Amino acid sequence: MNSQIWRAGSTGLLFVMLGIMSGPTGAQSNPSPSSAQAAPSSQSAPVFKKEQLDQLLAPIALYPDALLSQILMATTYPSDVAEAAAWSKAHPKSQGDEAVKEVANQPWDPSVQSLVAFPQVLAQFSQQPDWVQNVGDAFLAQPKDVMDSVQRLRAQAQKAGNLKSNDQQKVVVQQSTPDTTVIEIQPTNPQVVYVPSYNPTVVYGSWAYPSYPPPYWPPPPGYAYPVMSGLAAGLAFGAGIAITNSLWGGCNWGGGDVDINVNRYNNINTNNRISGNGNRNGNVGWNHNAENRRGTPYRDSGSRQKYSPGVGGADQRQAYRGRTDSRDAQRQNAFNDFNRSTGGGAASNLRQNQGAGRDNVASRDRAGAGNRQGSQGIGGDRGNTANRGGNRAGTADRGGDFGNRGGGDFNRGGQAGNRQASSNRGSAFSGVQQPSASRSQMQRGQSSQQSFRSQRPSSSGRQVSRPSPSRGGGGGRGRR
Repeated sequence: MNSQIWRAGSTGLLFVMLGIMSGPTGAQSNPSPSSAQAAPSSQSAPVFKKEQLDQLLAPIALYPDALLSQILMATTYPSDVAEAAAWSKAHPKSQGDEAVKEVANQPWDPSVQSLVAFPQVLAQFSQQPDWVQNVGDAFLAQPKDVMDSVQRLRAQAQKAGNLKSNDQQKVVVQQSTPDTTVIEIQPTNPQVVYVPSYNPTVVYGSWAYPSYPPPYWPPPPGYAYPVMSGLAAGLAFGAGIAITNSLWGGCNWGGGDVDINVNRYNNINTNNRISGNGNRNGNVGWNHNAENRRGTPYRDSGSRQKYSPGVGGADQRQAYRGRTDSRDAQRQNAFNDFNRSTGGGAASNLRQNQGAGRDNVASRDRAGAGNRQGSQGIGGDRGNTANRGGNRAGTADRGGDFGNRGGGDFNRGGQAGNRQASSNRGSAFSGVQQPSASRSQMQRGQSSQQSFRSQRPSSSGRQVSRPSPSRGGGGGRGRR
């Protein structure tokens, strides 16, 4: 299937490239009939071929007209269908008009809400999300071709002897034109609707497109079909569902689309009424609501231009990421509430606090540098200047322990704290021995040796532990 589509697409692409190479003048001139047939426009090419449409619609073409029309509407909102199927699964006892009333406050399109009246239908759709989206895309791009496909399949089932009137349905054949026959399917009792179950490979007789076999959906688990023997020869019907207003759709076979009965629609959709009375039969044409698409991209460029003009799919991408006007307004309101709860100007206050913090750090650094210069003189000042980068790094990383220890050592003339801060912070002077630090280390070593000799006992052979240096370091001794 994919290879065939690719070959067809490649041929069309070749014709388009040949048309482009002919130049602007050729593109603007009126083509001759032969050239128009040889180089069809990519926009006029159907999104789905006849074989693909029959394959897609085979599982639902024999449903009652009203239910079929609302299924075609609902499939254009695949995200809503998925949520409605999940709701129906969580409420297995809800069906008919009462189920539709229970979901009246759900943000789904009314066509999707109507399907909760038929839980077995949603149970099948929940297992076929790709099929749902493909049918919706086909109906948006090629509504008349979809309706023609349904009539073609019904005629095929009738010819095979598997589509006829019975206790569950009424099959009405009308000759709309000398060359066109319309087959309608209506409930025998308008107040009770039976959903058929059938195997497309059986009910339609010999399938005309072996490369595009129709899918078969057995009855979903948990839904009994008493006349299961009917599956072997054609259609089987489960329990009927009492319906009063939930089926308000209709198939406009002559116009190649679907319509809505205003009175029946308004009786069940009290929160989303249609204004006006419709035509003489009380019907109005159905229009796709792009807002309920909820980020699902449109398949073809024609649908994108029709339902999202001038944005090139950008709105769908933003909505898919959750960026809609309503959500942006919610975020802005939340931000404003936060500002009011903090006294107003929270973001401005935050920036001012950050600036004040930087000023405090700079003031501490300058004060520390002045103290160090006064306590150590010119020689120590060079060491301090080299290590100020390490102290500032310690302050920025909240390493207060290094900064405090370094400040104490500077006041005593030592460099141990600075040496540790420089090593840990990766300063530009890491590993470089300063002259003042070298003299301090030498003084401390000599002091330690003198202290050790003064405490050494007179008797030899007794081991004495080396005394621990004072916490402030040994840098307080005078320079020799």
